[in-house]
Amino acid sequence: MSASATLYYIYDPMCSWCWGFRPVWSQVKAALKDKVDVVYVAGGLAPDSDEPMEPEVCDYLQKTWHRISEQCGVEFNFEFWTQNTPVRSTWPSCRATLVAREYGREVALYERIQRFYYQEAGNPSDYASLYDLGEELGIPRETFIERIHSEDIERQLQEEMTLAESLGVRGYPGVVLTIGDQIHFIRHSYTDVDANLQQIEALLAA
Repeated sequence: MSASATLYYIYDPMCSWCWGFRPVWSQVKAALKDKVDVVYVAGGLAPDSDEPMEPEVCDYLQKTWHRISEQCGVEFNFEFWTQNTPVRSTWPSCRATLVAREYGREVALYERIQRFYYQEAGNPSDYASLYDLGEELGIPRETFIERIHSEDIERQLQEEMTLAESLGVRGYPGVVLTIGDQIHFIRHSYTDVDANLQQIEALLAA
């Protein structure tokens, strides 16, 4: 194993395939915790928007949720689509996780947003909801609000998206192993933990 090995996980809290990958990713990360440094990167799936989703987009995403549920065995709360006005905007939730990173709570907030969205039918495109979730995890509310709208966090988000692109990631979730200056894109399985581990461990051993 190289001491310079880093496993990048490129995510978006509102990416439904990230939710589908979560059970497998959790096991992969746990198995590799003593072998690589794991770094989370906020990918920024959909830019800021206040416009309600078009009906055809809502329909497409609901079908995608069904497909992910069948393939990955995760559950979705479809009441989201009737209890909210869906907006195709994920950058707010990405900014939220970057604020949480400053408190060592990035992964915790990322996973909390996922549960809020996919299990509780909450809307993470709504800033007020993100304020509540940040406060729930112990981040001072006023500080959270100030930071999430700051130029600094916006700059960090743009840098995260640039990093994801430089790693060759075009969709989420993305898993990339770097060893020194070598970049290895992992063609991850959504259902087979061992298939993912075999790829990564073979690269580490090479």
